[in-house]
Amino acid sequence: MAMDIEVRYFAAARAAAGVDSARFNAGTLSSILAQASANNPALAHVIDQCSFLVDSLAVHDLEMPVNAGSFIDVLPRFAGG
Repeated sequence: MAMDIEVRYFAAARAAAGVDSARFNAGTLSSILAQASANNPALAHVIDQCSFLVDSLAVHDLEMPVNAGSFIDVLPRFAGG
């Protein structure tokens, strides 16, 4: 299976991941996030506190399927407004 989903990390998620983005296999949002944090407890901790955009749309259902060619933005809570 090709790694066909791009996950883009921002702010604290980027710091915890150590990269700007990474590619993963398609699946549900929760399974992709599990792939992303499988070997990185710091990232797993940050992801638990994040919101997510899939193809620029806010997603609250972690069991939503994410199709090949999509991108996920991982957005930690931001201070301020």
